[in-house]
Amino acid sequence: MSFQRFNRAEDIIENQRTKVTSGLWTGGGTDLTTFFTASATIGEQSGSFLDIYDKVAGTAAREVQFSIGYANINGAGSSGNSTKSTLGRRQSRALYGQFRNLLLAPNTDEFDFGQSTYTEANEDFYFISFNRARMREKVNPGNWELHLDGAANKVRLIDDSVANPTGNTGQGGRVFNVISGSIADRTPTISAAHATLTTNTGSFGLFYPDLGIILLNAKRLDAGGGPADITTARSADAFDDNPRKLFNSIKEGANFTARREEEISSTSFFCRVNNKRFNFSSNPTFATSSDGSLTQATFFKDPQTFITQVGLYNDTNELLAVAKLSKPLLNSYSREAIIKVKLDF
Repeated sequence: MSFQRFNRAEDIIENQRTKVTSGLWTGGGTDLTTFFTASATIGEQSGSFLDIYDKVAGTAAREVQFSIGYANINGAGSSGNSTKSTLGRRQSRALYGQFRNLLLAPNTDEFDFGQSTYTEANEDFYFISFNRARMREKVNPGNWELHLDGAANKVRLIDDSVANPTGNTGQGGRVFNVISGSIADRTPTISAAHATLTTNTGSFGLFYPDLGIILLNAKRLDAGGGPADITTARSADAFDDNPRKLFNSIKEGANFTARREEEISSTSFFCRVNNKRFNFSSNPTFATSSDGSLTQATFFKDPQTFITQVGLYNDTNELLAVAKLSKPLLNSYSREAIIKVKLDF
């Protein structure tokens, strides 16, 4: 017997959901320590945001890992030209509007980084957007750490999911605060620096794991000389190349740890091998070609075969999937087996 129909009620279990995590960067790596842009000098037209690669330009198979940029609600840090003569049409303002539409509820004008006395702190931010091919479904909260390093200061950033596991929920899905801290054995710990958030500058930013976006509060990075020595320029009519400043800080920090999170939907098929089924082989050594008689006399009352793979077919006998066993499985009249085939989607 070559085919056996499944009993759907007993042999098939569908929609089993499992959360799995893996390294986010190319090749499944968890730690990224070298960072490169497309060019050392980039003009405003392409410099309002930068794609960050894992390998130097000209290297085969290099891939974009994430993108960074600077957004300002007033268009500061961008220059005007014949098509962008007003602040409202400059790139930094356009980027602010894009993230506002994506992440904030309707009729919400500004992001809230938690400050209470310095409203201008809501007006600009740096962003990190993970490449979709790297992130796949979402970024794993509590499993990323970014080092920003400047001439004199260094800060390590994580999210606050260790203290607030579910986060808050908004238009952009779950949202966590970005805080200073570190990850040890994939367990985030909140550093003492988290308690020093000032009323003037607010938190370090916001993290949206479901969209793969980190917003970094520019005012917080600038505070007191800047925890990472990022001195954001906000010229009224000039391209300040602020994304390059963040890139240099990331490059000097030389460490970006991140893991992605996926929900795998699985279907399990229990292939039941009864003792008197699947006892014949198409292998030419099993039977003679002349009359089909068994080549081994002992097979006459107890034929033995070795199962090496299982094929799953549809109702029209089209092969849909093949499962291969790690080693051959003996099948005889005195043996039965259940082979579990699991398909992940």
